[in-house]
Amino acid sequence: MPGPRLSLRGVTKSFDDVAVLKGIDLDVGRGEMLCLIGASGSGKSTLLRCMNGLEPVDDGQVLLDGIDIAEPGFDLGPIRQQIGIVFQSFNLFPHMTNFDNVCLAPRRVLREREDSLRPRVEALFERFGLGAHMRKYPDQLSGGQQQRVAVIRALAMKPQTMLFDEITSALDPELVGEVLDVLRKLRDEGITMVLATHEMGFARELADRVCFMDQGVIAEEGPPDMIFSAPEKERTRKFLASILR
Repeated sequence: MPGPRLSLRGVTKSFDDVAVLKGIDLDVGRGEMLCLIGASGSGKSTLLRCMNGLEPVDDGQVLLDGIDIAEPGFDLGPIRQQIGIVFQSFNLFPHMTNFDNVCLAPRRVLREREDSLRPRVEALFERFGLGAHMRKYPDQLSGGQQQRVAVIRALAMKPQTMLFDEITSALDPELVGEVLDVLRKLRDEGITMVLATHEMGFARELADRVCFMDQGVIAEEGPPDMIFSAPEKERTRKFLASILR
């Protein structure tokens, strides 16, 4: 039986004298949707950034298919093609069309030619309901549409794992649903996903597993029904009571 897609062992990370991650142990199974919940500052975003090497860990291992990608000097270029990440800020280039925003990395990093790249990118835009907006510029789209373009841009690199960092937090409430629909589609396709999210209803509905982070540690983890209906830890109960009331 194949092992987990991602494994973290004893991962620590500090900024200056502030310990942000304090010995994280975590496995992410292939095709699993794992949701990270917790208050701002609990370490969720830093954990995601350590998973694909955007932040080097201070200590511990980050194993991708059993290979420690946190080893000093490890070539992270190919890893970032396998592990896509989408942030709450869209980071689209305003002077480029949405189509060109998506094509930029595959052209430069994967060295793909326009004629082979175009059909795949056009299919991604169609799949996520943006076929009519490919040749527009980012500022001609709503926030929800721009976030979908950011997801398409990550998927254009053909990753096997996707990380999402609070991707709905910058959106107006009425636009959140269309982005969550994109995540539902990806889940149905079996892509391994780790999400830091404040969308408790979404986590409860679709996550395979939920991890509650508190002060740099995973305080509790388990199936959504257990975490949301019968958490074992008082810290978890207090957090959920504050956010769900």
